[in-house]
Amino acid sequence: MLDTFNIEELNARIRAESAFVEKIRNEIAKVVVGQLYVVDRLLIGLLTNGHILLEGVPGLAKTLTVSSLAKVLNLKFQRIQFTPDLLPADLIGTMIYNQKTMEFTTKKGPIFANIILADEINRSPAKVQSALLEAMAEKQVTIGEHTYKLDNPFLVMATQNPVEQEGTYPLPEAQVDRFMMKLKVGYPSPEEELEIMRRQARTDKSDPIQPCVTVEEIFRARKVVNDVYLDPKVEKYIVDIVFATREPLNYGLNELRVLMRFSTAAATPHPKTLKPLLMMCFDIASFQPTKPKPKTLRPKILSEKCLML
Repeated sequence: MLDTFNIEELNARIRAESAFVEKIRNEIAKVVVGQLYVVDRLLIGLLTNGHILLEGVPGLAKTLTVSSLAKVLNLKFQRIQFTPDLLPADLIGTMIYNQKTMEFTTKKGPIFANIILADEINRSPAKVQSALLEAMAEKQVTIGEHTYKLDNPFLVMATQNPVEQEGTYPLPEAQVDRFMMKLKVGYPSPEEELEIMRRQARTDKSDPIQPCVTVEEIFRARKVVNDVYLDPKVEKYIVDIVFATREPLNYGLNELRVLMRFSTAAATPHPKTLKPLLMMCFDIASFQPTKPKPKTLRPKILSEKCLML
Protein backbone atom coordinates (compact mmCIF):
# COMPACT_ATOMS: atom_id res chain seq x y z
CA MET A 1 0.00 0.00 0.00
CA LEU A 2 1.39 3.41 -0.94
CA ASP A 3 1.58 6.03 1.79
CA THR A 4 0.22 9.57 1.43
CA PHE A 5 3.62 11.02 0.64
CA ASN A 6 4.20 8.65 -2.28
CA ILE A 7 0.74 9.26 -3.68
CA GLU A 8 1.25 13.01 -3.53
CA GLU A 9 4.63 12.62 -5.22
CA LEU A 10 3.07 10.48 -7.93
CA ASN A 11 0.29 13.01 -8.48
CA ALA A 12 2.92 15.73 -8.88
CA ARG A 13 4.72 13.62 -11.50
CA ILE A 14 1.45 13.01 -13.34
CA ARG A 15 0.67 16.74 -13.45
CA ALA A 16 4.19 17.54 -14.66
CA GLU A 17 4.40 14.86 -17.35
CA SER A 18 0.82 15.35 -18.61
CA ALA A 19 1.09 19.10 -19.17
CA PHE A 20 1.34 18.50 -22.92
CA VAL A 21 -2.18 17.01 -23.05
CA GLU A 22 -3.82 20.44 -22.99
CA LYS A 23 -1.41 21.64 -25.69
CA ILE A 24 -2.47 18.74 -27.92
CA ARG A 25 -6.15 19.49 -27.34
CA ASN A 26 -5.69 23.15 -28.20
CA GLU A 27 -3.75 22.43 -31.39
CA ILE A 28 -6.24 19.85 -32.65
CA ALA A 29 -9.12 22.20 -31.83
CA LYS A 30 -7.75 24.59 -34.46
CA VAL A 31 -8.96 22.26 -37.22
CA VAL A 32 -11.37 19.85 -35.46
CA VAL A 33 -14.51 21.23 -33.84
CA GLY A 34 -15.57 19.27 -30.77
CA GLN A 35 -14.92 15.50 -30.69
CA LEU A 36 -13.12 15.83 -27.36
CA TYR A 37 -14.34 12.34 -26.51
CA VAL A 38 -12.41 10.95 -29.50
CA VAL A 39 -9.30 13.05 -28.88
CA ASP A 40 -9.03 11.99 -25.24
CA ARG A 41 -9.32 8.31 -26.09
CA LEU A 42 -6.78 8.60 -28.89
CA LEU A 43 -4.43 9.99 -26.25
CA ILE A 44 -5.24 7.03 -24.00
CA GLY A 45 -4.24 4.73 -26.84
CA LEU A 46 -1.05 6.72 -27.37
CA LEU A 47 -0.04 6.59 -23.69
CA THR A 48 -0.93 2.93 -23.20
CA ASN A 49 0.46 1.75 -26.56
CA GLY A 50 -2.92 0.48 -27.75
CA HIS A 51 -4.55 0.53 -31.18
CA ILE A 52 -7.87 2.30 -31.74
CA LEU A 53 -10.82 1.51 -34.02
CA LEU A 54 -13.12 4.44 -34.85
CA GLU A 55 -16.60 3.74 -36.15
CA GLY A 56 -18.93 6.44 -37.47
CA VAL A 57 -20.68 7.74 -40.52
CA PRO A 58 -18.71 9.84 -43.04
CA GLY A 59 -18.09 13.50 -42.29
CA LEU A 60 -17.40 13.27 -38.54
CA ALA A 61 -13.69 14.20 -38.78
CA LYS A 62 -12.37 10.74 -37.93
CA THR A 63 -9.56 10.90 -40.48
CA LEU A 64 -8.88 14.57 -39.79
CA THR A 65 -8.55 13.96 -36.05
CA VAL A 66 -6.01 11.17 -36.47
CA SER A 67 -3.93 13.05 -39.04
CA SER A 68 -4.01 16.18 -36.85
CA LEU A 69 -2.76 14.16 -33.88
CA ALA A 70 0.17 12.89 -35.96
CA LYS A 71 1.06 16.46 -36.96
CA VAL A 72 0.94 17.69 -33.37
CA LEU A 73 3.25 14.87 -32.28
CA ASN A 74 5.55 15.39 -35.29
CA LEU A 75 5.59 11.65 -35.98
CA LYS A 76 5.86 9.82 -39.27
CA PHE A 77 2.32 9.35 -40.54
CA GLN A 78 0.92 7.13 -43.29
CA ARG A 79 -2.67 7.03 -44.46
CA ILE A 80 -3.67 3.80 -46.20
CA GLN A 81 -6.98 3.83 -48.06
CA PHE A 82 -8.36 0.30 -47.89
CA THR A 83 -10.07 -0.79 -51.11
CA PRO A 84 -11.35 -4.17 -52.39
CA ASP A 85 -8.36 -4.59 -54.72
CA LEU A 86 -5.73 -3.84 -52.04
CA LEU A 87 -3.12 -6.59 -51.51
CA PRO A 88 -1.17 -7.51 -48.35
CA ALA A 89 2.07 -6.54 -50.11
CA ASP A 90 0.65 -3.04 -50.56
CA LEU A 91 0.71 -2.71 -46.76
CA ILE A 92 3.82 -4.42 -45.49
CA GLY A 93 6.00 -4.46 -48.61
CA THR A 94 7.46 -7.18 -50.81
CA MET A 95 10.60 -8.62 -52.38
CA ILE A 96 11.66 -7.09 -55.71
CA TYR A 97 14.09 -8.73 -58.10
CA ASN A 98 16.95 -6.51 -59.26
CA GLN A 99 18.10 -7.60 -62.71
CA LYS A 100 21.33 -5.61 -62.45
CA THR A 101 22.54 -7.29 -59.26
CA MET A 102 20.55 -10.49 -59.85
CA GLU A 103 19.34 -10.34 -56.25
CA PHE A 104 16.08 -9.77 -54.42
CA THR A 105 15.79 -6.56 -52.44
CA THR A 106 13.21 -5.62 -49.85
CA LYS A 107 10.77 -2.83 -50.64
CA LYS A 108 9.16 -1.74 -47.38
CA GLY A 109 5.51 -0.75 -47.41
CA PRO A 110 3.71 2.20 -45.82
CA ILE A 111 3.25 0.32 -42.55
CA PHE A 112 6.76 1.40 -41.59
CA ALA A 113 5.63 4.57 -39.84
CA ASN A 114 4.73 5.70 -36.32
CA ILE A 115 1.01 6.31 -36.80
CA ILE A 116 -0.94 4.31 -39.38
CA LEU A 117 -4.39 5.44 -40.44
CA ALA A 118 -6.21 2.44 -41.91
CA ASP A 119 -9.03 4.37 -43.56
CA GLU A 120 -12.22 2.38 -44.12
CA ILE A 121 -10.53 -0.82 -43.04
CA ASN A 122 -13.67 -2.85 -43.71
CA ARG A 123 -13.46 -2.08 -47.45
CA SER A 124 -10.74 -4.71 -47.95
CA PRO A 125 -11.10 -8.50 -47.65
CA ALA A 126 -9.91 -10.47 -44.64
CA LYS A 127 -6.55 -11.43 -46.19
CA VAL A 128 -5.58 -7.75 -46.32
CA GLN A 129 -6.92 -6.98 -42.85
CA SER A 130 -5.00 -9.97 -41.48
CA ALA A 131 -1.76 -8.53 -42.87
CA LEU A 132 -1.87 -6.13 -39.93
CA LEU A 133 -2.00 -8.87 -37.29
CA GLU A 134 1.74 -9.37 -36.80
CA ALA A 135 2.45 -5.64 -36.94
CA MET A 136 -0.23 -4.76 -34.37
CA ALA A 137 0.52 -7.59 -31.95
CA GLU A 138 4.30 -7.92 -32.12
CA LYS A 139 5.40 -4.55 -33.57
CA GLN A 140 7.27 -6.27 -36.37
CA VAL A 141 6.78 -7.29 -40.00
CA THR A 142 8.06 -10.36 -41.84
CA ILE A 143 8.92 -9.94 -45.53
CA GLY A 144 10.33 -13.03 -47.18
CA GLU A 145 12.88 -14.57 -44.85
CA HIS A 146 13.58 -11.40 -42.88
CA THR A 147 11.78 -9.82 -39.94
CA TYR A 148 11.88 -6.06 -39.45
CA LYS A 149 11.11 -4.21 -36.24
CA LEU A 150 8.72 -1.29 -36.50
CA ASP A 151 9.47 2.14 -35.13
CA ASN A 152 8.47 3.10 -31.60
CA PRO A 153 5.86 4.40 -31.04
CA PHE A 154 3.74 2.39 -33.47
CA LEU A 155 -0.03 2.79 -33.44
CA VAL A 156 -2.75 1.70 -35.84
CA MET A 157 -5.84 3.87 -35.86
CA ALA A 158 -8.48 2.45 -38.15
CA THR A 159 -11.82 3.84 -39.29
CA GLN A 160 -14.89 2.08 -40.60
CA ASN A 161 -18.31 3.13 -41.85
CA PRO A 162 -21.15 1.23 -40.13
CA VAL A 163 -23.84 2.43 -42.55
CA GLU A 164 -22.87 0.93 -45.91
CA GLN A 165 -22.94 -2.87 -46.14
CA GLU A 166 -22.37 -3.32 -49.87
CA GLY A 167 -18.73 -3.88 -50.75
CA THR A 168 -17.59 -4.19 -47.13
CA TYR A 169 -15.99 -7.05 -45.22
CA PRO A 170 -16.56 -7.42 -41.45
CA LEU A 171 -13.37 -7.49 -39.43
CA PRO A 172 -12.30 -10.98 -38.28
CA GLU A 173 -12.49 -11.55 -34.53
CA ALA A 174 -8.71 -11.98 -34.38
CA GLN A 175 -8.31 -8.55 -35.94
CA VAL A 176 -10.85 -6.87 -33.65
CA ASP A 177 -9.02 -8.30 -30.65
CA ARG A 178 -5.90 -6.34 -31.62
CA PHE A 179 -7.68 -3.04 -30.95
CA MET A 180 -7.74 -1.80 -27.39
CA MET A 181 -10.86 0.32 -27.90
CA LYS A 182 -13.63 0.74 -30.42
CA LEU A 183 -14.93 4.31 -30.41
CA LYS A 184 -18.41 5.22 -31.54
CA VAL A 185 -18.01 8.65 -33.13
CA GLY A 186 -21.22 10.64 -32.84
CA TYR A 187 -22.62 13.80 -34.37
CA PRO A 188 -21.53 17.23 -33.09
CA SER A 189 -23.79 19.48 -31.06
CA PRO A 190 -25.82 22.26 -32.77
CA GLU A 191 -23.29 24.85 -31.59
CA GLU A 192 -20.40 22.81 -32.95
CA GLU A 193 -22.27 22.22 -36.20
CA LEU A 194 -22.68 25.98 -36.59
CA GLU A 195 -18.95 26.54 -36.07
CA ILE A 196 -18.15 23.80 -38.62
CA MET A 197 -20.41 25.48 -41.16
CA ARG A 198 -18.68 28.82 -40.63
CA ARG A 199 -15.22 27.30 -41.02
CA GLN A 200 -16.15 25.39 -44.15
CA ALA A 201 -17.51 28.58 -45.71
CA ARG A 202 -14.05 30.13 -45.67
CA THR A 203 -11.85 29.93 -48.75
CA ASP A 204 -8.63 29.93 -46.72
CA LYS A 205 -7.96 26.30 -45.79
CA SER A 206 -4.47 26.82 -44.37
CA ASP A 207 -3.28 24.31 -41.78
CA PRO A 208 -2.40 26.16 -38.56
CA ILE A 209 -1.36 23.08 -36.59
CA GLN A 210 2.15 23.23 -35.17
CA PRO A 211 4.09 20.38 -33.51
CA CYS A 212 4.12 20.93 -29.76
CA VAL A 213 5.12 17.56 -28.27
CA THR A 214 8.27 15.49 -28.65
CA VAL A 215 8.62 11.72 -28.67
CA GLU A 216 10.68 11.92 -25.49
CA GLU A 217 7.73 13.53 -23.68
CA ILE A 218 5.47 10.68 -24.79
CA PHE A 219 7.93 8.06 -23.52
CA ARG A 220 8.26 9.84 -20.15
CA ALA A 221 4.48 9.99 -19.82
CA ARG A 222 4.26 6.25 -20.55
CA LYS A 223 6.67 5.57 -17.70
CA VAL A 224 4.44 7.54 -15.36
CA VAL A 225 1.42 5.54 -16.53
CA ASN A 226 3.27 2.36 -15.54
CA ASP A 227 3.75 3.77 -12.04
CA VAL A 228 0.11 4.76 -11.48
CA TYR A 229 -1.13 2.99 -8.38
CA LEU A 230 -4.17 0.76 -8.76
CA ASP A 231 -5.60 -0.72 -5.58
CA PRO A 232 -5.87 -4.53 -5.61
CA LYS A 233 -9.55 -4.17 -4.69
CA VAL A 234 -10.15 -2.21 -7.90
CA GLU A 235 -8.23 -4.82 -9.90
CA LYS A 236 -10.37 -7.58 -8.37
CA TYR A 237 -13.50 -5.53 -9.08
CA ILE A 238 -12.52 -5.27 -12.78
CA VAL A 239 -12.00 -9.03 -13.01
CA ASP A 240 -15.37 -9.65 -11.36
CA ILE A 241 -17.09 -7.42 -13.92
CA VAL A 242 -15.35 -9.26 -16.77
CA PHE A 243 -16.36 -12.66 -15.43
CA ALA A 244 -19.92 -11.44 -14.92
CA THR A 245 -20.09 -10.71 -18.65
CA ARG A 246 -18.70 -14.16 -19.46
CA GLU A 247 -20.84 -16.08 -16.99
CA PRO A 248 -23.90 -13.89 -16.33
CA LEU A 249 -25.93 -16.81 -14.96
CA ASN A 250 -23.52 -17.16 -12.04
CA TYR A 251 -24.11 -13.52 -11.11
CA GLY A 252 -27.89 -13.51 -11.31
CA LEU A 253 -27.95 -11.57 -14.59
CA ASN A 254 -30.14 -13.80 -16.71
CA GLU A 255 -31.98 -10.91 -18.39
CA LEU A 256 -28.70 -9.32 -19.55
CA ARG A 257 -27.18 -12.47 -20.97
CA VAL A 258 -27.98 -11.56 -24.59
CA LEU A 259 -26.93 -7.92 -24.12
CA MET A 260 -23.40 -8.44 -22.82
CA ARG A 261 -20.70 -6.93 -25.01
CA PHE A 262 -17.06 -6.21 -24.33
CA SER A 263 -16.19 -2.56 -24.86
CA THR A 264 -12.39 -2.69 -24.70
CA ALA A 265 -11.13 -6.15 -25.69
CA ALA A 266 -12.30 -9.70 -26.19
CA ALA A 267 -9.81 -11.00 -23.65
CA THR A 268 -9.33 -9.98 -20.02
CA PRO A 269 -7.98 -6.40 -20.12
CA HIS A 270 -4.57 -5.81 -18.60
CA PRO A 271 -4.74 -3.47 -15.57
CA LYS A 272 -2.11 -1.10 -17.03
CA THR A 273 -4.19 -0.48 -20.14
CA LEU A 274 -7.14 0.49 -17.98
CA LYS A 275 -5.34 2.85 -15.61
CA PRO A 276 -5.84 6.08 -17.59
CA LEU A 277 -9.47 5.19 -18.24
CA LEU A 278 -10.07 4.36 -14.59
CA MET A 279 -8.61 7.71 -13.58
CA MET A 280 -11.19 9.38 -15.80
CA CYS A 281 -14.13 7.20 -14.70
CA PHE A 282 -13.56 7.02 -10.95
CA ASP A 283 -12.78 9.60 -8.31
CA ILE A 284 -9.93 7.67 -6.71
CA ALA A 285 -9.85 9.94 -3.67
CA SER A 286 -13.45 9.18 -2.68
CA PHE A 287 -13.96 5.77 -4.28
CA GLN A 288 -13.79 2.98 -1.72
CA PRO A 289 -14.20 -0.32 -3.59
CA THR A 290 -15.48 -3.33 -1.73
CA LYS A 291 -15.33 -6.94 -2.72
CA PRO A 292 -18.43 -7.53 -4.87
CA LYS A 293 -20.54 -10.53 -4.12
CA PRO A 294 -21.79 -12.61 -7.08
CA LYS A 295 -25.44 -11.89 -6.29
CA THR A 296 -25.02 -8.18 -5.55
CA LEU A 297 -23.95 -6.96 -9.00
CA ARG A 298 -27.08 -5.17 -10.11
CA PRO A 299 -27.95 -5.42 -13.83
CA LYS A 300 -28.24 -1.66 -14.31
CA ILE A 301 -24.84 -0.88 -12.77
CA LEU A 302 -23.13 -3.71 -14.61
CA SER A 303 -24.61 -2.74 -17.98
CA GLU A 304 -23.46 0.86 -17.51
CA LYS A 305 -19.91 -0.23 -16.72
CA CYS A 306 -19.74 -2.68 -19.61
CA LEU A 307 -21.19 -0.29 -22.17
CA MET A 308 -19.73 3.02 -20.96
CA LEU A 309 -17.50 3.30 -24.04
